[in-house]
Amino acid sequence: MKISIENVSFLLVLASLLSTLKISSAIDTINTTQILRDGESLVSSGGVFALGFFSPGNTTNRYVGIWYNNIPGISVVWVANREIPLTSISGILKIIEPGILVLQNDTNNIIWSSKMTRVAQSPIVQLLDSGNLVLREANDDDPENFLWQSFDYLSDTFLPSMNFGWNYATGIESYLSSWKSNEDPAPEDFTLHLDPTGYPRLLIKRGNFTIYRMGNWNGVRFSGETDVRGKRSLYGLVIMNKNKTYYREDIVDRSAKSRITLSQNAVWQR
Repeated sequence: MKISIENVSFLLVLASLLSTLKISSAIDTINTTQILRDGESLVSSGGVFALGFFSPGNTTNRYVGIWYNNIPGISVVWVANREIPLTSISGILKIIEPGILVLQNDTNNIIWSSKMTRVAQSPIVQLLDSGNLVLREANDDDPENFLWQSFDYLSDTFLPSMNFGWNYATGIESYLSSWKSNEDPAPEDFTLHLDPTGYPRLLIKRGNFTIYRMGNWNGVRFSGETDVRGKRSLYGLVIMNKNKTYYREDIVDRSAKSRITLSQNAVWQR
């Protein structure tokens, strides 16, 4: 079989294009050979959530965040680099050895990274339809084996399927912290916690001081909370065992949208 110069040239050009691996279509996953650049995005397989670069309000600072994909505007539910914004549109998100997700600025300095739990062999990052961004082995999608997940590091928003509370095995507490302003997603003093002592209840704190206590969990909802779950096909539960104490909500109708946010005025709202 003869191979012409034209065919060789075409193959070289194709190989060059493939090596660049620019994210140009709706995908939910990147691996160690791919880079997510400003202007590109990941979209969960069902099209529910998107991850990409954004500027809140009128600021020109850039952040990596997750938002609802099919709602007009950007309704951000999670931010990676909350405290250190990018100051240009040259940021990139990628996986580095031994399995860490990093955000680099235009001088290749790492300004944010995921936590490392163990060395990964073939790590990938995937955006799930739940809104969870997970770092996992390519051949293992068991949630118990995730290397890292955004659901362990909440921003100001609580979504169905999130675990809100304490993981005693890892020592991680998942809690909400409000944005400083509409243009600055850095954590404010106000935080929302699950108090695991006795019957679990919700606490709003300002720094180390508790400023509001919601009633105890009664098996259906927290006392004093308006019951909206029936209307939104939601059901909540508190799980308590030796490894975890957490609250979570699940939604029956996956087409429905539900979230809880902690506002800059320390208001817990749906």
